[in-house]
Amino acid sequence: MADKIYKTDEEWRKELSAEQFRILREKGTERAFTGEYYKYSETGNYLCAGCGQELFGSETKYDSGSGWPSYWQPIKKEAIDFHRDKSFGMIRTEVTCSKCGGHLGHVFEDGPKPTGLRYCINSASLKFKKTD
Repeated sequence: MADKIYKTDEEWRKELSAEQFRILREKGTERAFTGEYYKYSETGNYLCAGCGQELFGSETKYDSGSGWPSYWQPIKKEAIDFHRDKSFGMIRTEVTCSKCGGHLGHVFEDGPKPTGLRYCINSASLKFKKTD
């Protein structure tokens, strides 16, 4: 992607809340069942809280029971980058914003049809843009 965003930690800290910085820039996670968008059901798009790139549409959001907002596919596959994550004694696939590199969460292969995927995303890594 030609329009990647690169900023120093100092620049990110000026733009993000402490919780957003911890999750997006330090690969943190929010406690299950506590995120702003976990039970959110408005119609619109979920954007990266770091750079505003559109990531997920509300039509692909579903209640996975995991405690985090879950989606079965991104708006476009180019919006998400994938990385092998071997932290905490597990092997998972981390998902990051392709534009700013912000940590979003992880993707698992236990989601619903048609993709069979569950993008398990931290609310603090997202902003919501309502549509009519």
